[in-house]
Amino acid sequence: MRKLLPPNLFLICFCIMVVLNYLIPFASITFYPLNLSGFGLIIIGLSMAFRISKLFRMFNTEIHTFKTPQKLVTHGLFKYSRNPIYLGFVIALFGVWILLSGNLFSLFGVMFFFLIANFGYIPYEEKQMETIFGQEYLAYKNKVRRWI
Repeated sequence: MRKLLPPNLFLICFCIMVVLNYLIPFASITFYPLNLSGFGLIIIGLSMAFRISKLFRMFNTEIHTFKTPQKLVTHGLFKYSRNPIYLGFVIALFGVWILLSGNLFSLFGVMFFFLIANFGYIPYEEKQMETIFGQEYLAYKNKVRRWI
């Protein structure tokens, strides 16, 4: 899992969703023009991820999941979610799902990303943050929820 970074998993899930939508097109539950609302969610989700990337650069700390962070960032979207990048990716994938006409089978991509993030990446990062930042991180963790 250390070789599969979250942005790459996001792209894989996106591709899986598109392929499933075209292989099983009859499983759609929303149609034009309602499906176009997915664009808004994609923009919101990806802009969240880019804002956090910019914030990490501003604080000069590591964004890479498997590298050691230098600073605990609790500003911006981190006031509301301990994992705003993952949340942004899930929101964007949900937007892709709506854009793909709510294809029930392509929803697998959203769920797959969420499960890998929630039970793979996030526990690893939380353990690392507890080790590096100790009580400061535990206090933050008690104050801010994992997702929203």
